[in-house]
Amino acid sequence: MPNELKIGVAGLGTVGCGMVKLLQEHGDLIAERCGRRLSVTAVSARARSRKRAVDISGYRWFDDACDLARDPEIEVFVELVGGSNGVARESVRAALEAGKHVVTANKALLAHHGSELAHLAEENGVSLYYEAAVAGGIPIIKCLREALAGNRINHIYGILNGTCNFILSEMRESGRDFEIVLKEAQELGYAEADPSFDVDGIDAAHKLAILSALAFGSEVNFKAVHVEGIRDVSALDISYADELGYRIKLLGIASRQDGVIEQRVHPCMIGKNAPVANVEGVFNAVVAEGDYVGTIMVEGAGAGAEPTASAVVADLIDIARKIELPTFMVPARHLARPRVLKIDEHFGRHYIRLSVLDKPGVIADIAAALRDEEISVEAMLQRGRAPNEAVTVVITTHETTGHAVTRALNKIASLEAVQERPRRIRIEEF
Repeated sequence: MPNELKIGVAGLGTVGCGMVKLLQEHGDLIAERCGRRLSVTAVSARARSRKRAVDISGYRWFDDACDLARDPEIEVFVELVGGSNGVARESVRAALEAGKHVVTANKALLAHHGSELAHLAEENGVSLYYEAAVAGGIPIIKCLREALAGNRINHIYGILNGTCNFILSEMRESGRDFEIVLKEAQELGYAEADPSFDVDGIDAAHKLAILSALAFGSEVNFKAVHVEGIRDVSALDISYADELGYRIKLLGIASRQDGVIEQRVHPCMIGKNAPVANVEGVFNAVVAEGDYVGTIMVEGAGAGAEPTASAVVADLIDIARKIELPTFMVPARHLARPRVLKIDEHFGRHYIRLSVLDKPGVIADIAAALRDEEISVEAMLQRGRAPNEAVTVVITTHETTGHAVTRALNKIASLEAVQERPRRIRIEEF
């Protein structure tokens, strides 16, 4: 048809098929809304004969995604292959160099090569869109690039991984420990057979690196993200958090102050009344603080075929409408390279859990280690007595540096009465 936007799609997995299905079902509606028909005309995937949920027989087939990316008959290349290198990176580069707009859902690619690709898009006069790469169907990229473009964003944080949020929610509701709930998440399809990418925080860190680059107009710096996962969070920690008025969430947090930024992913204790504390199950949520708009939160499905396909199509509609935006808020040549605050430089409160032998002098030795690092104790809990047997001691601190807590915990760990490695969870005030 006239005025048709011709699209090539590399990758026909869950998201790829979901996107094709959406365009097939809503083609007329979308054409009416944006003035152009979005037409998939060519596709590429690893196996042509694989049975799929959508009919692709009417599309031209390419065995090589890079050949598809350079095809003169397409205007937009959609990369849904995945992975930070290999075919994904090569095909996206090929498309940008050939003057094609690119839409991707690939968070790993952008976290590792986002700055490079932003420069390449700018040099070739095309756009790089990636709404689906962060938080699935939640329109946080569009929100930052468009709705909040008049604000200075100094703080952005949120629940960026649904698998971890499901596990922590279930642990709290059921009182079960991590390994048991992880197995359930795998059985339900919320966690992969190898869950390390999710539960060790890497997935959330990829997304945070992208969000902080966009929010602060800086180069993507995944290597500067401090990353901790949730494997060490126990049902005991969750129980104590509840008693103390907190919930435990894996958060990605990025902030900017005086030209210095911090980027960190780790379990956090947050007050039960904080809106993000009440986001449960596999849902994601992102909170942004703008100097004029104040605090906003967007919440929704962070993964899955349909929400992610919705985000991909939203980008295609923007391209059809000829909306052209810098990849990371400002032109690539203006992306900043700020100093990144190290995690031990962070100033905040901490929850500490210890397993110690219940005998005279132990608490005094722990207090001495904290005193030597000038750490002030807010509260200390010990349940019951069991002379010469291990008991749990929980401490919450007032604000101090991560350096001080690390040094104190090293001293405490060396005490003969301490039976296992001290556990620490940072307390966040929202």
